[in-house]
Amino acid sequence: IWHFTSLTYSKANSVSCIADYNQSGKAKPSSRVAILCRHADSYPFPRVTQTAPHPVASPSDHDLGLIEQFLADQMLERGLSRNTLAAYGSDLRLFASWLANRSDGLVDAGRDAILAYLAERSQNGASARTAGRITSSLRRFYAWALLNGVVSEDPALLVEAPRIGRPLPKSLTEAEVEALLDAPDEGNPTGLRDRAMLEMMYACGLRVSELIALEIDQINFNLGVLRVWGKGSKERMVPVGEAALEWVRSYLKEGRPYIGQSTGQDNTLFLSPRGGAMTRQAFWYIIRRHAERAGIGKSLSPHMLRHAFATHLVNHDADLRVVQLLLGHSDLSTTQIYTHVAQARLKNLHAEHHPRG
Repeated sequence: IWHFTSLTYSKANSVSCIADYNQSGKAKPSSRVAILCRHADSYPFPRVTQTAPHPVASPSDHDLGLIEQFLADQMLERGLSRNTLAAYGSDLRLFASWLANRSDGLVDAGRDAILAYLAERSQNGASARTAGRITSSLRRFYAWALLNGVVSEDPALLVEAPRIGRPLPKSLTEAEVEALLDAPDEGNPTGLRDRAMLEMMYACGLRVSELIALEIDQINFNLGVLRVWGKGSKERMVPVGEAALEWVRSYLKEGRPYIGQSTGQDNTLFLSPRGGAMTRQAFWYIIRRHAERAGIGKSLSPHMLRHAFATHLVNHDADLRVVQLLLGHSDLSTTQIYTHVAQARLKNLHAEHHPRG
């Protein structure tokens, strides 16, 4: 198992730097990125763990430098999310390591090398979705390398990604959502916080990263609107239902003042016991605990509430472009999956109630 991280944070100088963790566990920071990539609080890239197709050699310093430059440019020019950048970095380092085993490098790799790598990953158990993500990472990198004169031709240009059947997103029924929302014990501060978080997530269709990063001044209680910073720091305005606003008001008055101690993040809306913003993993645990208490017999994830938000809107005849704006999708094709969910529901209803269903 090889562990890679795309970014580390230095509190001493308040800058971020791309780093590679090799077998010895030592980080190699890039001074170029350290200079360019400020605002580390917004980009603490998570660690991505993958299994290499076989024991691999360390990539050359030249290849590591190219990957660092690519990630820095993608962050600054395209504003990609930290998770996307972390996946790019991990995929490229594994490919560079595989090339190093063949005494080759990223600049010299051709189409045959890319196809051989993808074939080996598939033989070692990589799914079609994983192969598609690797192909996308390589395409992005080599398109950038061609544009910047690093390579004379793009070896990934004619590499086709595997066709992936798109599964329907798992969602919750309206009754299951009601049971989940009623599960927290509002008689104590943390239970009141949990209820407010669940209400906000379902009312606004938030991603979990957007939910835990909310600050108090992002809510306009008079207008009933929430200002959300989504992927790539894109801003969108989302209406908040009166029920969710009431629970947030109750939490701010009777719950938040009694949770944790202030750590300087006084504007964070939903506090952890330590007084700062909670992690995604912490909210994952919270929602699964309440799902179990509500008797929901599904393996529940926070994203399922976002799916429920969109599915229930489409089921109640909401315009698809409105749903796209509320979810913060850049492409309508991403939102269209919910029309298939609605069609599947109609088929089930027909089969259940029609005499010849």
